[in-house]
Amino acid sequence: MGHTGTMALFQRFQRNDQLIQVTQDIPTSTMTDDRFVALIVGLGNIGKKYDGTRHNIGFTVIDTLRVQHGLPEWQEKIKFKSLISEDFVGGKKVILAKPTTLMNNSGEAVRALKDFYKLKNSDITVIHDELDLPFGTIKQKQGGGSAGNNGIKSLIAHIGDDFKRVRMGIKNDQLDTTDSADFVLAKFSLKEKEQLDDIIQAAAEKIEV
Repeated sequence: MGHTGTMALFQRFQRNDQLIQVTQDIPTSTMTDDRFVALIVGLGNIGKKYDGTRHNIGFTVIDTLRVQHGLPEWQEKIKFKSLISEDFVGGKKVILAKPTTLMNNSGEAVRALKDFYKLKNSDITVIHDELDLPFGTIKQKQGGGSAGNNGIKSLIAHIGDDFKRVRMGIKNDQLDTTDSADFVLAKFSLKEKEQLDDIIQAAAEKIEV
């Protein structure tokens, strides 16, 4: 299974003059992937009024990931409280999920999926927005706190904290003068939108399925 410890990587690359920072901090014991089922969850809020908001960047990344790997269209699964796309990729069952619970109750959906498929938390990757990280930063890690993200708080309450995370930075200068709840539910600025596609693509390319 590899050596115990952590692997820290820092990578910078240029896309359309946008510097995207990618960091990774995943226990090396999980780097040898012998999972048969992989669950990848994008966090966000269901509903057109939330489309394009900062809080929904997890949905945007997982939508890109689904297309990138040619997985089926989303189907609503009531028992999982999620929209689901699943298929076999390289002999492994890959389940993509977008909880329909709204962000603050995301843990209910992930717990239902975890229990049904008898998953370990190391089988679960969650993609979410991160107020503590600057816009254009992508950080991969396993375990840790919620950093104030209510969706992550819900997951920790339902399954514990040692799942994998892909943290998408959304912080900018406006956060200093805006209530955080209003900030995350606002849409990206025009300048950010010019860079967003490259950031989303970079995140999707970093997620192992």
